[in-house]
Amino acid sequence: MVIGGGPAGLTAAYELARHGQASTVLERLPGVGGLSRTEEYKGYRFDIGGHRFFTRVGVVARMWREILGDEFLVRPRLSRIYYQGYFFQYPLDPLDALLGLGLWESLRCMASYGAAKLRKPGPQPDLESWLIFRFGMRLYQKFFESYTEKVWGVPCREIAAEWAAQRIRGLSIKVLVEQTAKSVLEKLGFARRGERPKTLIEEFEYPRLGPGQMWTATQRYLEDHGTQVRCGEQVTRIRWEPGRVLSVETVQGSFAGDHFLSTMPIRELIEALDPAPPAFLRAAAAQFNYRDFLTVALILKVPRSFPDNWIYIHEPAVKVGRIQNYKNWSPDMVPDPAMTCLGMEYFCFEGDGLWSASDDELIAQATRELEQLGLAKAGDVVDGRVLRVPKAYPVYDGAYKQGLATVREFLATVPNLQLIGRNGMHRYNNQDHSMLTGMLAARNILGLGKFDLWQVNADEDYHEDGFRVSSDEVAALEATQPATPELVRLGSAENGKPPPRDGGEGQDHGGQREPIAARGRFGGPGLAE
Repeated sequence: MVIGGGPAGLTAAYELARHGQASTVLERLPGVGGLSRTEEYKGYRFDIGGHRFFTRVGVVARMWREILGDEFLVRPRLSRIYYQGYFFQYPLDPLDALLGLGLWESLRCMASYGAAKLRKPGPQPDLESWLIFRFGMRLYQKFFESYTEKVWGVPCREIAAEWAAQRIRGLSIKVLVEQTAKSVLEKLGFARRGERPKTLIEEFEYPRLGPGQMWTATQRYLEDHGTQVRCGEQVTRIRWEPGRVLSVETVQGSFAGDHFLSTMPIRELIEALDPAPPAFLRAAAAQFNYRDFLTVALILKVPRSFPDNWIYIHEPAVKVGRIQNYKNWSPDMVPDPAMTCLGMEYFCFEGDGLWSASDDELIAQATRELEQLGLAKAGDVVDGRVLRVPKAYPVYDGAYKQGLATVREFLATVPNLQLIGRNGMHRYNNQDHSMLTGMLAARNILGLGKFDLWQVNADEDYHEDGFRVSSDEVAALEATQPATPELVRLGSAENGKPPPRDGGEGQDHGGQREPIAARGRFGGPGLAE
């Protein structure tokens, strides 16, 4: 039994089907794909964020090829930063930044950088101090502060510095200058083109009809191989007893099974257990928090807009954080060549002002901001569609680790339940990582391995029936996953209050929930140790 028809759940079902094992997939939404689905409105297709298809793991790439074949397009990547009326290359190019900022402002930025480097290094526990020390105050304010705070809803001084060490892997002014010089020499023919770092990849693959095409095709494969994919089936109750899960229930009925894979958000999973689990486990589940997301897809009566696949909006005067140009991902995303479809993306908390605004208000705001940025005229917008996505980004705050430790300790006592995927594991990952957890969970069920999904470790010598995941591939996979900031103190930059929480027995103290100890509750030492 697979709860969730996103990349992790469908991949797990696919891996089972490849070995002749049928399963049932329960998906709460009307269609499959989860966060990687493609929405359609009047023939216009749009993503929930952009989804480049890129992976270092051979078994994941093999599945993509087996399912979609030549439906993949190779697309040139162009993504830029918009700030105060100027476009800056992303990743930052020193020469481009110099031209965009102008000579005087560039000199001020370099002076700010020099002043930061001359200062004696002090403690840098938060993202703000970490970035200022490495880039200077002015560059920090222009290229890091606004966008990061839009995405996560908290000031940079409340985000732990450890995140930057992962997210900005090896990025520095020195590296940027070196990469720029190398690129110039390559184009002039004086240097051989080498492998590009992940942040500098210039091409990517993309399904012709959007990422959802991959998952609707996977659904057809599964149904052709005896697996049921039931959409519109939201799991409301999970029947269990000490040692095992017995069945899951939806409004439509009850589904029993021997093994269960869940991509449900952990908080919802624990709340659905029947009988109710111990109070401390329910309190641990309440430790999990999420950043939510909405897209306003605007249809414009213009044949083309900006050339980018997407643009990061660092302009603090508007709330939009990123803009997708779906036609530049694939021309087939837009049915009329005389039209364009743009995705205005907003990061929010469920229940806040953005989330609660009406569709008409959001379409009007997105149209107004698009014109304010100078990217289109309001009169060019002829239609729009709003899509709200709850729990798009797991939040790594000061309390979630204790909650996760308690949940994992509980799971060790229920071996026929495995958690996979982004929300299933409360891990901000890319779809290839989610897919690999689904594959490995399926192989655990089939008796073809004993994989620790929380580590995504694989035996490099294991290659039964052509399935092989080496330790090098796992390391490369980890290196390509987006890092999630851990909050020093949980709070919301939008309203000065912590993001909303549901129930639980923990207590809020200054915007951070009091940690709940996780020792010995299931007969052994706590996993937090």
